[in-house]
Amino acid sequence: MSSSTERRTDGRGRTTGSVLSGLAVAVGCVLFLGGFVWAALIYRPYTVPTDSMSPTIAVGARVLAERVDGSEIRRGDIVVFKDSTWGALPMVKRVVGVGGDKISCCTKQGRLTINGTPVEEPYLQGSGPASPIGFKAKVPTGQLFLLGDHRSDSLDSRVHLTDGDHGSVPRSAVDARVDARAWPLGSVGVMQRPATFSALPGGTSQPGPVQPITLAVVAGAVLILVGAAYGPLARRKARRRG
Repeated sequence: MSSSTERRTDGRGRTTGSVLSGLAVAVGCVLFLGGFVWAALIYRPYTVPTDSMSPTIAVGARVLAERVDGSEIRRGDIVVFKDSTWGALPMVKRVVGVGGDKISCCTKQGRLTINGTPVEEPYLQGSGPASPIGFKAKVPTGQLFLLGDHRSDSLDSRVHLTDGDHGSVPRSAVDARVDARAWPLGSVGVMQRPATFSALPGGTSQPGPVQPITLAVVAGAVLILVGAAYGPLARRKARRRG
């Protein structure tokens, strides 16, 4: 009797190889479909309609935004929000200030300051100052101060400085936090939390589960392909032996 793994059976005429291939396909389906279901429960896809977040997010790009409560938002987060004062349409901006912060721009070096501390903003479009126009604002408690990364082409908190909340929006206006770019293919990637905000009180937020979800989907697809390929390969090998 042959000792090869391919010829061993489970007592019902099936080889060990076919059993393992079936198991691989089954596990792969669970991971693949489970990953998509997991993502659907946690993330929402959005299309960014303007150039205001360039170069971080280009106009027309698709992003995945994690459903979160506004209380979880930290400085540096890119959020999807909706506020009646801003037009009651979903908008995508970066949080640079939270309740109690004093925001000012710009220093002689062209930097934004938060409570008097200059911050590096490597994500900005161009090499000029952090804002083409100077401004100052104090963020009310429970509010968020929002700016685009393309400061010369962004209608953000600076435009609403004369509003009652000094250009800020309530945390409750936040629908989701952008966690990754999903399209176009050349820009796909997880959104990094800016290190410049990590030393400030409150630090930066933790990324959502986009990476483990991606790994689950990829691993599931690989298992399905490998398991499905076993049958044709085994038959081809058997024909060669015959």
